[in-house]
Amino acid sequence: MLTADGPKVIEYNCRFGDPETQVVLPLMQSDLVAAMNATIDGTLAETEVTFADGAAACVVLASGGYPEAYQKGTPIFGINEDGNVEGACVYHAGTARQGEQLVTAGGRVLGVTATGDTLAEAVASAYAATEKISFEGMHKRRDIGQRALAVK
Repeated sequence: MLTADGPKVIEYNCRFGDPETQVVLPLMQSDLVAAMNATIDGTLAETEVTFADGAAACVVLASGGYPEAYQKGTPIFGINEDGNVEGACVYHAGTARQGEQLVTAGGRVLGVTATGDTLAEAVASAYAATEKISFEGMHKRRDIGQRALAVK
């Protein structure tokens, strides 16, 4: 959270389905499995974990009605088109398959993450990738990264 005294961490979720993780992992240069094993072994402090310079941004595509009641089984289109946006990737959260068709299966459907040399580039790429994907009732926040960009 941005405060008058600068950025403050309120919580950090490290579940792989959370946007907070989806935005960090693309910048990780170290071997994730090695870092996890070091955590298990209690040797993480001695393990080098590195991240790339730059920035990342994640925009969640949610089902209409989320976080309240939302529809499931809605076809998702354009999911493979994110590859047309440099540095973008899509994390599945609330998706399922009905035959060959990808459909919605949860409130947070997809996390569209992009990296860039700057936060402005990462945000622009993430939003560009979201424009390639569609499903009935899809909505997203339009303010991701804007407060941080305004501070500069």
